[in-house]
Amino acid sequence: MSDRPLVSIVVPSYNQAAYLGAALDSIFAQAYKHIQVIVMDAGSTDDSAVIIKRHAARLDYWQSQADAGQTDAINQGFAKAKGKYLAWLNSDDVLLPNAVKEAVNFLEAHPEVGMVYGDADFINQNGEVVGRFKARQTDYRRLLRGFVHVPQPTALWRASLWEQVGPLDESIYFAMDYDLWVRLAKVSELRYHARNWAQFRLHADSKTMQGHTRAWPDMFTVQAREGGRWLSWLRLRYWVRSLLSPLLALRWRKIMK
Repeated sequence: MSDRPLVSIVVPSYNQAAYLGAALDSIFAQAYKHIQVIVMDAGSTDDSAVIIKRHAARLDYWQSQADAGQTDAINQGFAKAKGKYLAWLNSDDVLLPNAVKEAVNFLEAHPEVGMVYGDADFINQNGEVVGRFKARQTDYRRLLRGFVHVPQPTALWRASLWEQVGPLDESIYFAMDYDLWVRLAKVSELRYHARNWAQFRLHADSKTMQGHTRAWPDMFTVQAREGGRWLSWLRLRYWVRSLLSPLLALRWRKIMK
């Protein structure tokens, strides 16, 4: 398998001992084996270090020390990446067994594509499937209008593009993935591949649940950087979602049950 391109996966984590083992196991269970795994733990005070040490022999690098936040941890991890292709997996999410193999095969067959992404399931804290995060095709213009539709744990992109557009902006805390998709889409093609590649976990302590409304200011910052106007489709979507937020909150609570 060493003749296959190396994939580097960074796993940022902080006090996620309840889920970290499942995330790491899902990487090691991949049908594609040529993977460099880098764990960036922010000095967790739970049992995360015990779990990491249990997997240490299969990790290319790991650390458990304070950092400047998730974005900083991801940047530090990718600074150690050696792969042709890059991804990050949050420590409460899970990859499905054929995800990396199918994503690599797609990018190898489509050199014009800079990043590929697929669909994901929503799972609850017990790992039970409670919904579907179905992706859609997007591009630079659509992203700036707020049409994201990219399940973050399914995304795999070329390291050569990371060298061109990275690292992540550490001032962006909640929407660093959106910022990266915009940067990548500006210089290359993003392609949706209709395959189910990951499980996106929803639980009370997840960043998604705590900060899904707080991602919008980050998105406005990205849009402004790209020359967008204050009055835009992105802000219109924000206003509509704000009006619907009570219904959306009820929907999230039902999904998590």
